[in-house]
Amino acid sequence: MSTLDAVILAGGAGSRMGGVDKPGLAVAGRTLVERVAAAVRAHAPDGRIIVVGPERESPPALYVREDPPGSGPVPALRAGLPHVTAERFALLAADLPHLTGGHLATLEGAVEDVGAVFVDGGGREQWLTGVWDTGAVRAALAAYAGRSLYGLLGPLGPRFVPAPDPDAVADCDTPEDLARAARRLDG
Repeated sequence: MSTLDAVILAGGAGSRMGGVDKPGLAVAGRTLVERVAAAVRAHAPDGRIIVVGPERESPPALYVREDPPGSGPVPALRAGLPHVTAERFALLAADLPHLTGGHLATLEGAVEDVGAVFVDGGGREQWLTGVWDTGAVRAALAAYAGRSLYGLLGPLGPRFVPAPDPDAVADCDTPEDLARAARRLDG
């Protein structure tokens, strides 16, 4: 089993979802953030889970907030990364209902130096579905003043891994995405 921590970003505004608490929306009996945390636990049961977002009863995790809340993925990573204790960590969106422990194993197995990131069927990097060397990201973050995950993580030269199935990187940004995930997971 892996010793892998995870930083799950769960503090966005959910604007395309009508401003609701997107990570708290349920699909097939569990919230989106619970599903992502379960994938981490399936791959790395002893890993530390840091959720950057409002505190919740579930999943069990260390909850921290970026300052100001909702200010984006780089400030959220700045808030979560100091709590990572493992040599590697997964950086994940909270709205990936199909993510599994097997997907995380694929990513972690692909890390050659600084990290590995899934790319979708169109070849687009999915920066919030990756596994990273903690020290490399800490050093990059200390020297970075921008707000773009691509600007921060791209120059590190991660390995790009084709997602093993399209659903691995299928997030839920709209009510239609959520309904599609519910159909697949319920059916």
